[in-house]
Amino acid sequence: MSAIEPTVRPPAAPRRSTRTHVYSRPPEPVFFPESEEVPETNRHLELRTALYLILKREFAHTATLGSDQFVYWDPRTAKKRLAPDAFVRLGVPHRTFRTWKTWLHGAPDLGVEIVSDSDEGEPDWDEKLERYRAAGIREIVRFHPEDRERPIRIWDALDGDLVERAPDDPDLRACETLGLWWTVVEDRSLGPMLRLARDREGHDLLPTPDEAEAQAREAEAQAREAEAQAREAEAKVREAEAKVREANEKLEAEVQALRAELAQVKGKRRTRRRSPG
Repeated sequence: MSAIEPTVRPPAAPRRSTRTHVYSRPPEPVFFPESEEVPETNRHLELRTALYLILKREFAHTATLGSDQFVYWDPRTAKKRLAPDAFVRLGVPHRTFRTWKTWLHGAPDLGVEIVSDSDEGEPDWDEKLERYRAAGIREIVRFHPEDRERPIRIWDALDGDLVERAPDDPDLRACETLGLWWTVVEDRSLGPMLRLARDREGHDLLPTPDEAEAQAREAEAQAREAEAQAREAEAKVREAEAKVREANEKLEAEVQALRAELAQVKGKRRTRRRSPG
């Protein structure tokens, strides 16, 4: 007979007293600001807003998205923060929020920075990149509209570090987080614009809301035209069927007339045969 092993129970949670204590000072909770006055050019606003709306239209049902909102990663201080021009956290449908706290919601999976003249006075890129690393964001995209040679640079989180993809990486512009491809499109009013595409060559673009609306209108117009063509084709079919019926009826009438005429001729022949010679 084997010995019965004693049951190991987890330690009981300490009971909290209902007494009210006297403290030497009131608590000082950490205040996490929701915004900060920072100059922003109109072009930068347009570029980041366009990208945010593209992302929201495509991923709002599967991800939470932000734009120029503070991301905090240390609950002990409000100084450790950054504000990506766009960021994506996968796995939770989009909802509104004022600030993003990684200890509550997890780190964003993707962060995007769009360089502009308003970045003067901001921390240099190496310092900003260190903030991204500390925040735990695993894919960082930096878009510089004025850099014609390397407008898109990407860093991936590897072994606790952020490592930039080499310029000769054949998959340099792959967005691993979203399963898409980054590309640059020349906009008539904004100039170089950061976009996402479903193909490596950048032909099948995720549409902006305006483009999606225009595509919807075009598809609706095409559907109306196809419906009109179908109605026209149906009318032609009915017209052709009517002509066929008319022709059949005419042919039938002609056949009947010929039969009647033939019967009349045969009747005359019989009458002649019966008459005396």
